[in-house]
Amino acid sequence: MSWERFKQNYHPYPQLGLALDLSRLPLPDGFLAEKEPAMQAAFAAMAELEAGAIANPDEDRMVGHYWLRNAALAPNDELRTAITESLVSLKDFTAKVHSGDIVGPKGKFTQLLVIGIGGSALGPQFVHHALGQPAEDKMAVHFFDNTDPDGMDLVLGQIGENLPETLAVVISKSGGTAETRNGMLEATAAFKAAGLTPSAHFVAVTGDGSKLDQVAIAENWLAKFPMWDWVGGRTSELCVVGLLPAALQGIDIDAVLAGAAEMDEVTRQPDTAANPAALLALAWHFATDGRGAKDMVMLPYKDRLLLFSRYLQQLIMESLGKELDLEGNVVNQGIAVYGNKGSTDQHAYVQQLREGVNNFFVTFIEVLRDRSGESMDVEPGVTAGDFLQGFLLGTRDALTEKDRWSVTLTVPDVSPRTLGMLIALYERVVGLYASLVGINAYHQPGVEAGKKAAGGVMVLKGQLEAALAAAPGQAFTAEALANQVYGDAEFAFKILEHLAANGKVTRTAGDPWFETTYQV
Repeated sequence: MSWERFKQNYHPYPQLGLALDLSRLPLPDGFLAEKEPAMQAAFAAMAELEAGAIANPDEDRMVGHYWLRNAALAPNDELRTAITESLVSLKDFTAKVHSGDIVGPKGKFTQLLVIGIGGSALGPQFVHHALGQPAEDKMAVHFFDNTDPDGMDLVLGQIGENLPETLAVVISKSGGTAETRNGMLEATAAFKAAGLTPSAHFVAVTGDGSKLDQVAIAENWLAKFPMWDWVGGRTSELCVVGLLPAALQGIDIDAVLAGAAEMDEVTRQPDTAANPAALLALAWHFATDGRGAKDMVMLPYKDRLLLFSRYLQQLIMESLGKELDLEGNVVNQGIAVYGNKGSTDQHAYVQQLREGVNNFFVTFIEVLRDRSGESMDVEPGVTAGDFLQGFLLGTRDALTEKDRWSVTLTVPDVSPRTLGMLIALYERVVGLYASLVGINAYHQPGVEAGKKAAGGVMVLKGQLEAALAAAPGQAFTAEALANQVYGDAEFAFKILEHLAANGKVTRTAGDPWFETTYQV
């Protein structure tokens, strides 16, 4: 590394308080110029998307998450009104909850239970963790983000005797997402067990006319808010999905939206050198050879950004992990993302990053502001925050010594504005990178395939239980029972083992193991 190389590859954006350092990528001379035609095509595709072009042809949908922070950009009055009115209504609802004008049957709501999965949970969890102030938050926030019964019991245990003061926000566009529906049913049962009326605690965030929408209307839930088919789950943090939980927690959502809008203004420019999203997309392209040849390791040196890598996993991997390109060719694109936080990970996997297989590049995230107040010295003239920066710079240098590539993104602080900027930056990078490699970032056929397969498992489970119930006292191996119902023997074995572990069937161990039998 040299000072001259740093000067050439360090890109500050003073209007944002952000900087991007590409000096530790061995970008060859002429790389940016070589990619400029492709970058200009990506800018043009992005402009069409923001203007309302059909960007998700699988479902004949526009993709409009950029309009959420500037409704004036939406292509028609109906969409502009929908965005504006949703903000007004969620702010009005939030104010009434905080003031006590909207209360539960036992008084003011102090707890918030968010029930969702994927984009309906990862974004809200990221913002909640990054911006929470437990001593100041308006409500304590909890999440059902899976269909794990024990996990839901853990959350309900944390809420404990405060269940009567709990507001539950159920988030599902279709209302048919199994994990979210199951969480809603588990929460319903918990409220009923406590002698409470569930509908007096529930709020729906869903699509108009969805199954969840119908339930909320029929049961007279406290409120319902819209989800639109032109906002994908992984880009939904800046609509009601993310803004309602954040507002109820007490976070300044106007500042979050303002930060995103500021970032959009900068990253909308078709000037590559002046556009941090364009430069980052090109950095990804170089680091991964435009085909996912290396993984992306996210290392934010800030505890509050712990969940950023999880949030980005969905945003990046669901958007870029595609079998086919826009021409229908098999390309198996994608960038694998993992990470946690620094300097914690210096005591975990940095050893391998420096000396093991060189199949990654690192994104360091540096936060300049240590804390809201003054810091004490832990050594003469040195604070804990100084050490944190030292570990970041030292680790980055140690990786460079071993030809391990990295980029560094510097932000001023962890504030609502900065969170909005980060969300908007990476949304734009994903869209531009997808254009560079010729894929559709806005559909997810693989996710739907997984859901369909899970549904098949539930069908097989019902068939196995019916066959056992029809022959009480008779023992079957998994293979015999699978053959009887024309099902898959491996799936049958796994289902029967699960039923036995939960007391639904009696299991008698066999030798060899596949001679194990099951009966009711």
